[in-house]
Amino acid sequence: MARDIPSEIRGQKYISLATFRKNGEKVATPVWFGEDGNKLYVMTRSDMGKTKRIRNNPQVRVAPCTMRGKITGAEYAALARILPPEEHAHAREAINRKYWMARLPLVWRRTDTYLELALP
Repeated sequence: MARDIPSEIRGQKYISLATFRKNGEKVATPVWFGEDGNKLYVMTRSDMGKTKRIRNNPQVRVAPCTMRGKITGAEYAALARILPPEEHAHAREAINRKYWMARLPLVWRRTDTYLELALP
């Protein structure tokens, strides 16, 4: 069972999503995220580096951050799951509730992958 989203992350505009290369090097990216229950949802593209790294290693780190990726609070371990297409709508709704720009289809037309993040 996943634990609750930490208060430091809940309601923030951005989180730093850190994925890991095969050699163990951490790669952090600031991302928008939706919240639903005790899960976080992130939209991306299947050809992005973070998606490829998650396919190889679902262990990630998340932390509140600024738009430019400067960490502003504690970092937490999480497990990422690439959602199957039938679960995309739920993830998209969670993100759309938070960001009005996410509702513009032209801005995000190439988004084809959604990630679910759970804190163990």
